[in-house]
Amino acid sequence: MDFLWIDFLGKPAWMWLTFVVVVLFLLALDLGVLHKDSREIGIKESFALSAFYITLGLAFGGWLWYQSGEQAGLEYLTGFVVEKSLAMDNIFVIAMIFSYFSIPRAYQHRVLLWGILGVIVLRGIMIAAGAAIVENYSWVLYIFAAFLIGTGIKMLLTADQEYDVSSNPVLKFLRRKLPVTDGLRKEHFFVREPDEKTGKLKTFITPLFLALVMVELADVIFAVDSIPAIFAITTDPYIVYTSNIFAILGLRALYFALSALIHRFAYLKYALSVVLIFIGSKIFLADMLGLAKIPPVVSLTVTLGILAAGILGSLWATRNALPEKHGTGH
Repeated sequence: MDFLWIDFLGKPAWMWLTFVVVVLFLLALDLGVLHKDSREIGIKESFALSAFYITLGLAFGGWLWYQSGEQAGLEYLTGFVVEKSLAMDNIFVIAMIFSYFSIPRAYQHRVLLWGILGVIVLRGIMIAAGAAIVENYSWVLYIFAAFLIGTGIKMLLTADQEYDVSSNPVLKFLRRKLPVTDGLRKEHFFVREPDEKTGKLKTFITPLFLALVMVELADVIFAVDSIPAIFAITTDPYIVYTSNIFAILGLRALYFALSALIHRFAYLKYALSVVLIFIGSKIFLADMLGLAKIPPVVSLTVTLGILAAGILGSLWATRNALPEKHGTGH
């Protein structure tokens, strides 16, 4: 059993295996027990599942605090809060994608589940690459920081603009190059149907598959923001990856609740913009103050304060607002 104590990216192998086992268990529970059949998830169930995943994520942070110390625990919690918040912004885009393709709520969970599986692999690759770069070229953190500040400012200036699914070049390319059915085929991504021209059976992709591609692409775009953000908080690959994945695991559950309440979060994007600017500024601020880094407890407190102000301000400002519909079905 000596291999369990082999160092892997700064942590013993048993810590990585523990995390992998927990994630696989949660995925098996979700896929094989809770949602083995396609059905619509209600808001109450969505909030209950979200609370379950958030509790697990916080509990993992508590275990990491006990196992690796206060700084590791605080860095994990800060990363978890930031990643969960950015995931909430991703929900806005996903809701527009589902609306654009007219995906019924009963089939949305299937897209989100496969989307999450893709995210776990994709984020792992991107984080491993980022960790290797930062370890060998620490000055890259300053580029990450400047990028976050620029992204935050851009998001602040465009917070009131909606994501235009129809103009996405990848979607245009897929529709031009691949045969697409004229509507959904239940929960199938691919179907075999007769070709109108030849009469022979041919493989078609469905709008549900196009929605999956758009959801994965949206995560790639958000990962470009979120991964530099977490590296600006900590460069520990274990904390970076675990906080990322635990924040994303509950995204499916959270989606069904928040997608019905999007109209209530009018100022959330502004708050997220300020969070990104703050996280990016921390590295430069620490240099100005002659510190190795801004203390994790300060980062966590400021981040929570900004997000709380944005959420509470949104709920108050939209207390009498009616739900809005995003996009049109295609």
